[in-house]
Amino acid sequence: MILDADRLQAVILIDEAVLSGAAKYKACAELGITIRTYQRWMSAGVIKSDGRPDSVRPIPKNKLTAGERKRLVDTMNSEAYKSLPASQMVPSLADEGIYLASESTCYRVLHEEKLQHRRGRGQSNDKKVATTHSANGPNQLWSWDITWLPGPAKGFHFYLYLILDVFSRKIVGWEIHDEESAAHAATLIRRTHLREDIRDNPLILHSDNGSPMKGASMLETLYQLGVATSFSRPRVSNDNAYSESIFKTCKYRPDYPYKGFFNIAEARDWVLKFTHWYNVNHKHSGLKFVTPHQRHAGLAKDVLAKRKDVYQQAKLRNPERWSGQTRNWELVDKVHLNPARDRIEIEGVK
Repeated sequence: MILDADRLQAVILIDEAVLSGAAKYKACAELGITIRTYQRWMSAGVIKSDGRPDSVRPIPKNKLTAGERKRLVDTMNSEAYKSLPASQMVPSLADEGIYLASESTCYRVLHEEKLQHRRGRGQSNDKKVATTHSANGPNQLWSWDITWLPGPAKGFHFYLYLILDVFSRKIVGWEIHDEESAAHAATLIRRTHLREDIRDNPLILHSDNGSPMKGASMLETLYQLGVATSFSRPRVSNDNAYSESIFKTCKYRPDYPYKGFFNIAEARDWVLKFTHWYNVNHKHSGLKFVTPHQRHAGLAKDVLAKRKDVYQQAKLRNPERWSGQTRNWELVDKVHLNPARDRIEIEGVK
């Protein structure tokens, strides 16, 4: 914004240059303005002041009232939601029949109140690769892997064996041992297969190329159970993305003892609690923020239908706050996993 005194001085200099034979547009350019700006300043032959500072701006109809904003901030700072991002809080409130504001409004208010920042030691999520295997229900496609859990001393680890249902993201089986072994993996898959009551239903088990995944006892167990094997491509680290994702969620929990577990019993106790939280309480961003248990048990559609109704009622109360449709709470019926990406891209098939 140019002050009135500076405008007056600029007009005087431009007029003097024009009287001396200079082109008006070139004189304006020397002062860093366009001739259109000069003409606007000199409307009706007098220098007009900048009206922007004193202009009266209408209050947006969809703006939160002071009371609504305070209620929203108090809710975001409450014990139940202070450690959750808006993407987790908004669906949780909708499940309780409460709508305060849209997710984007929550983030805007968080920014304005200096409350928005990345929590914990987490970083941005990596994009997942395209896939070839797919599942349209639970217990059709599992992903499993082994990760290290820190022990009581540097260089000493416990090994977490974990099986994840790709469709529901539910942890269907896990064990912790003090060594990597195909025999331990075989025992885990047999127990999980029995507990999930799969029987003769077709199942694909995806993993990377580690020795426990391809050990003789593991492969023999899978053959006896009728489970099809699927392996990551050699030297491709992100082909087992679902397992890597659950391990990151595990190790970036606020209470994760990254300095080490005192013994294997302590590690098992912590993972047991984590598994319950993840399956029953954690609203998964890849599942439209329903829990893995709700998806696995077939409850997700009812939960999302209720949320949709909450949003529709909120739109009816304040239609001016919605420029289009309400939030999409439709959850896809098919989930994909790609262990190989095979020849689709190579052959140019779309």
